[in-house]
Amino acid sequence: MIFIVISGPESSGKSTLAKYLTSYFKINKSDEYARNYVERLDRKYEFTDVETIAKRQCASYLIDKRNAEKGDIVIYDTFLIITKVWFEEVYKKCPIWLDKAIRTYKPNLVLLCYPDLDWQADGVRENGDKREILFEKYRQELEYYKIDYKLVKGFGEVRYKNALSIIRNWLKSEEYE
Repeated sequence: MIFIVISGPESSGKSTLAKYLTSYFKINKSDEYARNYVERLDRKYEFTDVETIAKRQCASYLIDKRNAEKGDIVIYDTFLIITKVWFEEVYKKCPIWLDKAIRTYKPNLVLLCYPDLDWQADGVRENGDKREILFEKYRQELEYYKIDYKLVKGFGEVRYKNALSIIRNWLKSEEYE
């Protein structure tokens, strides 16, 4: 399985980009579990909720890997790096097991969305004033874990074409095509 993650700060176009790419490639996408989970809560999320989200992300990867054919591409709308930074930003601590999980479920490629799109509040998002700071934290974590990533910038169709070009070039360089 070729494991591609769309990452970046809130309101940087991750979900829209993931939908575009999965439609273009006619492949599966793992939905943003964290958003769905938090939206269903009738209270403020807690440390244990974020931990549940991280465990579910790991389980989702294992299920997808088990069901994948050799060479299948699966695109994830965020993954464990964002969850790790979430723990550190909100709670100033992170479960010890998460470091091992990031190393174990390391994606093949991350498309790191730059926060050059306008902020869109939606009731779940909470960091409109920290997007550049979070973007740099995600970049630092990707580099720390030696995860291959490419930056995605631009607006509308340009952003989609940039991401598509990145994936095509990456697939060619990795000889996946």
